[in-house]
Amino acid sequence: MSPWLQAYLTPSADAVKFAVKATLAMLLALYAALWCDLERPYWALISAAFLQVRPMSGMVVEKGLSQIGGTLVGCGAGIVIMGLFAQAPIPALATLTLWIMICTYGSSLLRNNASYGCIMGAVTAMLIVVIGASQPDGIFSIAVARLSELSLGAACATLVSALLWPIKVGDHLGHQADAVVNQAFRHAALRLSDSDDPSALQQTLTDSLEPLTQLETDSQAARYEGPEGPGRIRASHVLTRRTLRLMATLHALQQILHHYGERLSPAIHRLAAELAEGFRESAEVSGVAPAQRRLHALRHRVKDCPDDDWTPLEQRCLLGLREALGHAVVMLDARDAISHPGRMRLRGAALAWHRDHLIAGLNALRAGLIFSLLAAFWLATGWDNGQVAMLLGTLFSAFFATRDNPVVVCMMFAKGMLAAIPSALLFGHVLLAQASGFPMLAMLLMPPLFLGLLGAAVPRLMGYCLAFTIGNILLTMPGNGMDFSFDAFINRAIAVMIGLSAVVAGFRLLPGFGSRLRKRRLVGAIVGDLRRLTSPPIHEAEARFVGGMADRLLHLAKHDDVLPEDQRHLFTLGLTGLDIGYACLQVRRRLDDLPDEPLHRAKRDFFAALAQAYADSARGHSPSAVQPAGEAFVEAVRHQPGLSERQHARLAGLAQRLELSLERQAQRARASRGLVPPPPQADVA
Repeated sequence: MSPWLQAYLTPSADAVKFAVKATLAMLLALYAALWCDLERPYWALISAAFLQVRPMSGMVVEKGLSQIGGTLVGCGAGIVIMGLFAQAPIPALATLTLWIMICTYGSSLLRNNASYGCIMGAVTAMLIVVIGASQPDGIFSIAVARLSELSLGAACATLVSALLWPIKVGDHLGHQADAVVNQAFRHAALRLSDSDDPSALQQTLTDSLEPLTQLETDSQAARYEGPEGPGRIRASHVLTRRTLRLMATLHALQQILHHYGERLSPAIHRLAAELAEGFRESAEVSGVAPAQRRLHALRHRVKDCPDDDWTPLEQRCLLGLREALGHAVVMLDARDAISHPGRMRLRGAALAWHRDHLIAGLNALRAGLIFSLLAAFWLATGWDNGQVAMLLGTLFSAFFATRDNPVVVCMMFAKGMLAAIPSALLFGHVLLAQASGFPMLAMLLMPPLFLGLLGAAVPRLMGYCLAFTIGNILLTMPGNGMDFSFDAFINRAIAVMIGLSAVVAGFRLLPGFGSRLRKRRLVGAIVGDLRRLTSPPIHEAEARFVGGMADRLLHLAKHDDVLPEDQRHLFTLGLTGLDIGYACLQVRRRLDDLPDEPLHRAKRDFFAALAQAYADSARGHSPSAVQPAGEAFVEAVRHQPGLSERQHARLAGLAQRLELSLERQAQRARASRGLVPPPPQADVA
């Protein structure tokens, strides 16, 4: 069935509840705005609509606070600009363009709803400057009106979200954590088994990374849902760290088991097969407790395995199996703590995120260009409805900049706005012109908004339907003194399409950087992180490294998806960097407390060689510098009386394993360019 038919003929209960809640929030905001006789009540509707896009109570509160904070800052910026250039429109618009670029730059770098706050700061300042150009003596009252309208919409959305069918962030995080854990365990089963399906490997890993990234972002809103919120946030941090460590460990184990398996004893392969089956069963069972029992039994099985006469590489592989099980057990503990934070207290520091300042700068330049074009058009024509075009250009140029394919999203919004034109003409002008009183206003205005929100509950239709909802509000502009003339309506419709056309043109003229440059910058960021792992405290280094790697892995996976099957190597490149980073952190945990300066010098040289070798392997060059640096490091370790022979062997096995992993990655990079035959299929994903 078509998603359109499914959305409107057989809507889910959640979709109907979402549409009812959002419609009631907008109705309440409109009534309060009309009762208070605010200048532009439709801004309260738009505010309530945007806040209900993700209707979890904590997220609505967080987004509302970000919206109000951004509006306050934008009001201040607009007042300052008009205070300096009240009689000089061109310098005022030039300064406003710079402010919009700064806000867009910050929006591209920030996470959570702070990004939305930056966008509101740009939009609010734009409204104050543009509206205030015709009434410079009323700047402060304009700022107060904008703040009142947006704050009223936020308050109504928060109230309805908390009272009517409340959805808790904690429940939402629990569903995301289930997806993360189950997909990660399925991925573990494929990695440790003899699976040769690269698409299945990459799909399970991507299916785990996407909710993991969203979980880390959404968890911050849990702080607004009572005293258990901080516990859920810490548990989310722990789950993120341990999931990535599990992925890195699994990637390293697959390297050894599938490509250097002849160097390992049959007992290692039997253990790996048992673990693969255990992970597969743990992913299928219902509830945390059965999975914990199964993994604990496997953990004891691996722990009791004798390894006295094994080679360093075999001991390293056995230790990797133990580490994988340890990470999985902690992941289950974190999953349980997300749903029941009172049962245990997990310690997890906040993560640092990957931020690309070059891409943020391009987004800011594009937003400034779009606004400049629309502002020049407004100054040249003196057209009152040019304010609507500038509003949409400012809002959507920043809002769409962080999307994967902004041109496609812009076209979706343009189609939704086009569909809103006949709807707003019928409901908002022809029928509404014959009505009187708020009840009739609500009966005629709310049906198209409800239908738009009902479709917006379906992710595939959200772009079209949310644009349809916003378009109906902007084209109708409900208020106490509405203008029902046809020419005013057509002028607004033309302004809406001009604003969206400018946004589409901006993204086509400055579409963003190509995949080759993005890949080079992602790899460069990973190399930089690897080089910085030696200096900061270990907990700080781990938080910064893990936070950035989650995003980078997801970006590399998306770049891989557009490459031919035989050229996909970027995702494994990210996993190799993740593996090297965790190996360096593991070495630091064991050796940082030893007071031997030659050892620390050899360790730093080894880390530097690994970082350089990683950069070389991304270009297809063999990691020639790793072997001598690794041998010097192992030799320095052997001179430490505080370390046992088993620890010496494991560190030697680690150095050997990292060299093999980098050599394998270099082969994949060369194969992706057709320089050598491709590696076996099991290692492609």
